[in-house]
Amino acid sequence: MQRWKINLIVLMSGNFLVFAGMTMIIPFLSLYLKQDLGLTDNHEIGLWAGLIFAANFVTSFLFQPLWGKLSDKYGRKLMLLRSGFGMSIVMVLMGFATEPWHLLLLRMLNGVISGYTPAAVSLVSATTPKNRMGFAMGTLQSGGTAGAILGPFIGGLLADSFGYRPIFYITGSFLFLASFISWLMVRENFDRSAAALKKQVSVVKGFRDLMVIRQLPVLLTITFLIQFAMLSPMPLMPLYVQELHGTTENLAFYAGFVGSVTGISNLISAPLLGRLSDRIGPTRILLISLAGAGVMLIPQAFVGSVSQLLIFRFLLGCFMGGLIPTVNSLIRKHTPDGMESRSYGFNSSALSLGNMLGPVMGGLLSGLIGIEGLFILSGILLFLTCIWATRALRARRST
Repeated sequence: MQRWKINLIVLMSGNFLVFAGMTMIIPFLSLYLKQDLGLTDNHEIGLWAGLIFAANFVTSFLFQPLWGKLSDKYGRKLMLLRSGFGMSIVMVLMGFATEPWHLLLLRMLNGVISGYTPAAVSLVSATTPKNRMGFAMGTLQSGGTAGAILGPFIGGLLADSFGYRPIFYITGSFLFLASFISWLMVRENFDRSAAALKKQVSVVKGFRDLMVIRQLPVLLTITFLIQFAMLSPMPLMPLYVQELHGTTENLAFYAGFVGSVTGISNLISAPLLGRLSDRIGPTRILLISLAGAGVMLIPQAFVGSVSQLLIFRFLLGCFMGGLIPTVNSLIRKHTPDGMESRSYGFNSSALSLGNMLGPVMGGLLSGLIGIEGLFILSGILLFLTCIWATRALRARRST
């Protein structure tokens, strides 16, 4: 088997373990704050959940460009292992938190050392033939999506049976296993001696050099807007499920199922849309996916039952499979060889910024417009992003 395919399989599996571990507790964060850490006011819970969820992405936004620079200097695999083993330790420590601010600080630390998935994307992009990039990016995301599917589902079952704290210890174990498998099996043809001889520029200078490439600022902005729109309603999703479900019986299971169903359709659609993007171009897939995701977000504000919510979340996932993978494909297409890690580092910062501001704004706005209003606003934002991206990317191609 070709080396790029072996790396892709291993890193897809690693992505699965990372996302399975990370999503076991995040969908139930508001319930954890309410039942284990003693918060009672729903608005206070929503605000804390948004801040804690976003804290990881605040520090990730700041540090990802640095890890991207070091990745180009010392190798992508080293950054992969640094992130994976470090996050496994931090995640276990979260199981010992007794106050909301404990979780806040640990999430910030997790963001400092995070970066398994961006490193995996960078490594795959550097070793995959360009004519197979759409397939590779879609397949890599499908591994993370599969983990995101099973993570909330398993976490819901464990939470109903044992409570929330054990999930942190299992999450740490998953992250450690993903890092260990990557250490054993991933191979990277990286010449550190040659990299050391290259002139090293600062993070700011590297950013300026990349932003001269006309397509990259547009793509980074699209990444930010996608994550901002998708994450805004998430801190209050378990409470929304509780409102629709009408009882606390098996609540964690249903909240996990709502989180999982989007991943199921995403898992199916990402490789298919990736193959299609190799044939008709990633730009078309990106624009169609933006419009489709916007359509599927708005009806979620008007559902009357959990089953109706599940239908629209499933359809949303079908279009989500064509968002970030196609952006990654386009970034690789327009980035000069040898600068892939920096490019993906900055894109990871844009993603983290969206992940950070989305939940915070969602938590702040929840007291005014509720989660129903957040669904509507998010859908409109994706529509506007689609219109702007159509014009911006077309203008870049014509210049």
